[in-house]
Amino acid sequence: MMAAWLLLFVAGVVVSLSASWLLVSRLERLGDRAGLSEAWLGLVAALAADAPEITSAVTALARGQSSIGAGVVIGSNVFNLAALLGLSAVVAGRVAFHRRVVLLGGVPGVWVAAVCLLTVAAVVPPVAGLALALAVGMPYVVLLGMRRARMERLRLPAGWARWLTAAVHEEEAELAEAIRPRPGTWRDGLTAAVALIAVVGASITMEQAATALGRRYAVADIIVGALVLAVVTSLPNAVTAVYLARRGRGAAVLSTALNSNAINVTAGLLVPASLTGLGPRSGQDILVAAWYAGLTVFALALAYRDRGLGRISGVAIIAGYLAFVTALLISVAQGKVSPAVAALPAVGMAAAGALLLRRSPARGLCWHSMMSSSHGWRRESLLPGWSVGRLWKLSFILCSAVAACDAASGPRLVLIGGPCCALLTGRWALTAAASCFAFALGVVLGVPDQIFATVTQYGFLAGIAAVSMTATVSAVILQRQRP
Repeated sequence: MMAAWLLLFVAGVVVSLSASWLLVSRLERLGDRAGLSEAWLGLVAALAADAPEITSAVTALARGQSSIGAGVVIGSNVFNLAALLGLSAVVAGRVAFHRRVVLLGGVPGVWVAAVCLLTVAAVVPPVAGLALALAVGMPYVVLLGMRRARMERLRLPAGWARWLTAAVHEEEAELAEAIRPRPGTWRDGLTAAVALIAVVGASITMEQAATALGRRYAVADIIVGALVLAVVTSLPNAVTAVYLARRGRGAAVLSTALNSNAINVTAGLLVPASLTGLGPRSGQDILVAAWYAGLTVFALALAYRDRGLGRISGVAIIAGYLAFVTALLISVAQGKVSPAVAALPAVGMAAAGALLLRRSPARGLCWHSMMSSSHGWRRESLLPGWSVGRLWKLSFILCSAVAACDAASGPRLVLIGGPCCALLTGRWALTAAASCFAFALGVVLGVPDQIFATVTQYGFLAGIAAVSMTATVSAVILQRQRP
């Protein structure tokens, strides 16, 4: 029976993601046929890409599984920040955008995240939360749909009108390059309808299969929703964002991430919760919502400060997601959210953010230029005869090899890889990136080792974290001593 549920889950994932991709392309064509602006086409594409998350969340909430429903939506939003912004910055080297673009999408993005937290914490009822979200979301959507001439006729101060016009035009210019559909036909409408039915059916199947598997193996609902379903349903957005980042479409990447998160909360959480309720307040749900709000502010502050996101900022955002995963797993193991679990990872991320925000923007850009050039990667490391780039790649290869051996050995042997090899590069950011990779492997390998979400795994993860912290601090010292 469990094998059947597993096959249904895999089939639901494949069909849901494939159909959502088809739905996105056909809706873009129909929107272009209807004369929608590029910004509105971007919203339509984000809504279609979010169909698996929204459908899974609505299904879970309708069945009274509030932790899974809220977890899918909010957990996918936290993952979006790490994958769409953090991973894109790491892969592309730098994702650049103007500060006005950060403010245009960031203000409603932070507002929706705050409303989500207040609603999940039962400070405001879902209906009030929906009203608060729409109070800012609807004017934002209307603004994105305005043409330049109409926007200039708004009864606003001249400076405000020019600022809004420039911000919307910059976002639309990049979306016009990223979204270039041909005009739709009736065939596209029919295909979109079939794809929508396929997404809904596959997402319902995927949610039910994940729930059944979670109960069979005693996995908490919040883990099923906030980690498993959230990550799986967000993969298309992540791939799209990395593709846009590599093409230099920074504003489109930021717009995709923030709009997707806002749509998830509004359509996937607040609307169904207004009809069915959110159930009793849960400390773990609040923890997930708090990390979503905090990581949103964290990422936007870095983006505004440096007019974009570089590799260091991207690594920091990904590290924030790993800290969130750790805090959630520990809270599940303890059966409650203790003050230490809620505060310590957040304090650590806040301290890291403060250090990043204090650094000189020019210095950060110089680091990026140096490391992205062939001279930076070919510079000799602390190991004679080895370049920085070669040694850093070796650290990832060794961690992966150790992980493969550990997975092959099953529960009989537990092997742990660490970032010690990356320390020899003498670069703290590269050491930190290798540390995050090793920590992520430590989390995933808990499954084949049969210690997932147990005290044993937390002990191993604490060891990896201690070694990683020591290696990163040592790399900071070594980097300052080197010319």
